Amino acid sequence: MESQGRNIGARRGAARERLLDAAARHFYADGIAATGIDTITATAGVAKMSLYNNFASKSALVEAYIERRHEEWLHLYDVRLREAETPRARILAVFDAYIDHAEDAYDHAFRGCGLLNAAAELPAGDPGRLAVRRHKEEVERILRRELDRLVAAENAGTSPAGTSSPPIAAERAETLATHLSFLLEGSMARAGLDGTSDQLHTARALAARLLTRA
Repeated sequence: MESQGRNIGARRGAARERLLDAAARHFYADGIAATGIDTITATAGVAKMSLYNNFASKSALVEAYIERRHEEWLHLYDVRLREAETPRARILAVFDAYIDHAEDAYDHAFRGCGLLNAAAELPAGDPGRLAVRRHKEEVERILRRELDRLVAAENAGTSPAGTSSPPIAAERAETLATHLSFLLEGSMARAGLDGTSDQLHTARALAARLLTRA
């Protein structure tokens, strides 16, 4: 009986992942409103009942999709963060992770930030829309955290040898974090319209200049 229970759990887990994969593909390429449950279950190769065994509603599936997209970005950011060797590089790693996400393979080309695209389709107060806001606020907190670390490193005199950039004043860190956040999200919106990551690369270069002149 215990083995049978594990098998059922494994099958449900596999079905859930297939459903999420299918939803992610169609929600991003076609939009949430334009994607019906039948399309998702057909692409996933599961029965409609399987969807409702894993998700209480389409709204719950949308929320899971939003969570997954943010987790994908966090993973890309973590990879970039491990490669960063200086405090400034840790800040630019946020931009690098956005570029990596934009340059990922998509069925019907790059359409911008999947989270913002989803939020644009959801009504005010919708749990999915609130989740997108939380995730964007987390990116802002990451930028502020890394700017605080940069300030601390410069105040302690531990910046890399040969760095010619002037130190960032602590009182400017919060304002600069807001500027970088707006630069990041604005460039992502333009990149989505263009269908390429070029605007994100430009934004990264501008961010590097801001950090140098701050």
